[in-house]
Amino acid sequence: MSQLTSISPIDGRYAKQTASLRAYFSEYALIRYRVLVEVHYFLFLADKKFFKVTPVLRKSLLAVIENFSEADAEKIKLIEATTNHDVKAVEYFLKEVLDANKASELKEWIHFGLTSQDINNTAIPLSWKEAMENEMLPAYINLQNRLYQFAKQWKKVPLLARTHGQAASPTTLGKELMVFVERINHQIELFTAIPYAAKFGGATGNFNAHHIAYPKKNWVALGNEFVDDVLGLERMQFTTQIEHYDHFAAQCDTLKRINNILIDLSRDVWTYISMDYFKQQTKKGEVGSSAMPHKVNPIDFENAEGNLGLANAMLEHLAAKLPISRLQRDLTDSTVLRNIGVPVGHMTIAINSLEKGLGKLILNETKINEDLENNWAVVAEAIQTILRREKYPNPYEALKDLTRGNNKIDKKSMHKFIDGLKVTATLKKELKKITPQTYTGITAEY
Repeated sequence: MSQLTSISPIDGRYAKQTASLRAYFSEYALIRYRVLVEVHYFLFLADKKFFKVTPVLRKSLLAVIENFSEADAEKIKLIEATTNHDVKAVEYFLKEVLDANKASELKEWIHFGLTSQDINNTAIPLSWKEAMENEMLPAYINLQNRLYQFAKQWKKVPLLARTHGQAASPTTLGKELMVFVERINHQIELFTAIPYAAKFGGATGNFNAHHIAYPKKNWVALGNEFVDDVLGLERMQFTTQIEHYDHFAAQCDTLKRINNILIDLSRDVWTYISMDYFKQQTKKGEVGSSAMPHKVNPIDFENAEGNLGLANAMLEHLAAKLPISRLQRDLTDSTVLRNIGVPVGHMTIAINSLEKGLGKLILNETKINEDLENNWAVVAEAIQTILRREKYPNPYEALKDLTRGNNKIDKKSMHKFIDGLKVTATLKKELKKITPQTYTGITAEY
């Protein structure tokens, strides 16, 4: 398979952008994480004095994880071709490792008392956790930081606001970007508060096999220690054969909210570009349109929006489907879980596109100021509010009659209106200081 023959653009057109995700979500990665869990469980049992492991064997087993290769994964797939069971193939692979290390007498401690979902429902959450912590959260935070830098850079740039698409009380470009900084930050905080849950408790969640073999052992405490302290996950206490996936669903829902925020950002920046508030840096040799030579299309923001939408569609299904399973389990979660890397791939492509698009932006202050100057009607709110303060009769109605409709309101007509007010000269001077460029209010410091 090549980038040209790949069915999915994640592994085709965008393969370079998503290559780092293969360490977490490929078939190779899933096998490696299963091996990791099996080895650490074996060594955990040894540490709890169920049997003895020599330092040489311990080192050899840890090396299997550290040096796990595609060739090792291929060997496991070859075993699976006979077993027709992917987790059992991992067990047999590790038993061969013990044979090679002259520790055949310890083979039955591999996968002791476990069902396949004790491995899958720890291996997959672990791969998801590491992908989130190493790839996605840093990418979101880096994007947030870039927006924050723009917000500080454009803190004092006045901007004509638009509510319902109509000219509204002016704002600042920096504050409008801080809206997205704050929103992303809050959702990241929510995401990081959600545990990475795991299931580990035998065939139906009750440590049946463990308890029947060693009834005096506190298997609940041992299971908690292994999952929480060794793997760094959080073991759910009452499960069926599979994990609840409720926390995973919550993470998917939070990622959807972050993606929705980024869709909102993409559309806003796209609109500012269409309004000529931003120009875009061009690159020699690039073409904006196959027919119109003048065009520089905002394709990065369109690409981001499309990929975020695809990611959300999958996250929606993952969040809705995975927490539902017939009785103690059915197999529908298995095939679905194999696709958890797909939305992450689309999110990665989207964030890269946003970063690229933001890097091309060139502020067009001339156009921004021109729009402000052409919309003096927006200071009507300021004037009528001051007149309310001064107990001037019916100020809202007076400004409404002046500004609403097709009347062209500019500085001259606004000042003419102010001159006609029956107020003091001092108050008229105060009102004339108000301009679309200065009527931008205040915000929290940033």
